[in-house]
Amino acid sequence: MNADVLIRKWYVLYTKSRFENVVDLGLHKKSIEAFLPKIKKKSIRRDRRVVLEVPLFPGYLFVRTDLHPREHLDILKTVGSVHIIGNKEGPIPVHDDTIASLQIMVSSGSEIMTGRQLKQGDPVMVVRGVFVGVVGRFIRYRGKSRVIVDVDALGQSAGIEIAEEDVELLPEIDSNRLTC
Repeated sequence: MNADVLIRKWYVLYTKSRFENVVDLGLHKKSIEAFLPKIKKKSIRRDRRVVLEVPLFPGYLFVRTDLHPREHLDILKTVGSVHIIGNKEGPIPVHDDTIASLQIMVSSGSEIMTGRQLKQGDPVMVVRGVFVGVVGRFIRYRGKSRVIVDVDALGQSAGIEIAEEDVELLPEIDSNRLTC
């Protein structure tokens, strides 16, 4: 291979579920530059509330490589590594500015808002609290981290206001299932 072609760039590495830390450690042991952005997140346990350090993008981390076949193979042979994100032409690099911005964000210690924002009509399920098990449709945000969930029954609508962290997005389901 020509040395001019081998330019070190950042790529997104997809990992097995909950293997981000294992892959990050494995790559560092192989002297391969990797970046696993982490954030602090409040977690509610049955008996206590704890703050955990979790990956900003679950299932993904960034790796800097020139994609030399030997190094590419070393990356993919790391325990928990699945593949480098790309298309039919090959892996797609991430701009250095994007990585630099992420590094600044996670090192600041400030709260970083993550996740997919709910859209009106999204099917949701309450997963914590007194309404656990309620299935409905997301209506709107109400204040900081509060949401309104609508449940249709008998052609009538009943809504509840609940903490956003107590609601999870469901995969798209048959809309008839949400009504009686």
